[in-house]
Amino acid sequence: MLSNSSKYAINAVLYLAINSSVDRKKGVKEISEALHIPTAFLAKLLQILAKKKAICSAKGPGGGFYITPENLKAPLADIVRYIDGGDKFSICLLGIRSCSEETPCPMHYAVKPFRDEFLQELERHNIEYFADKIKRGEAYLII
Repeated sequence: MLSNSSKYAINAVLYLAINSSVDRKKGVKEISEALHIPTAFLAKLLQILAKKKAICSAKGPGGGFYITPENLKAPLADIVRYIDGGDKFSICLLGIRSCSEETPCPMHYAVKPFRDEFLQELERHNIEYFADKIKRGEAYLII
């Protein structure tokens, strides 16, 4: 359901939520090594997120990426939208353009409840909520 780009972006945002602050910025290389994400690919994703103000960045010595308390309040669904676009949760799983309630694909009604619930979870909970699950040991980013 999520592209690799969105998965990488979510992992990076959660990593920053746990490991960064205005005083503790993280470089792309450090993040990519910690999460096993290709550095150049991650750099592009982080630039998109910084332009959208989902995360913050600072240039120069001591620069890098970080998350502010304000960033933590954004729903995780925003990260997916910034990376994959706003229609990510309405595109047909099989890629059929005409798939809709009126002209459903064979998988439409099997996938729709799961997709709707997944989107609601990402909308209902912010970045801080998911980061706190990792901090408490209820979920893991790196195994």
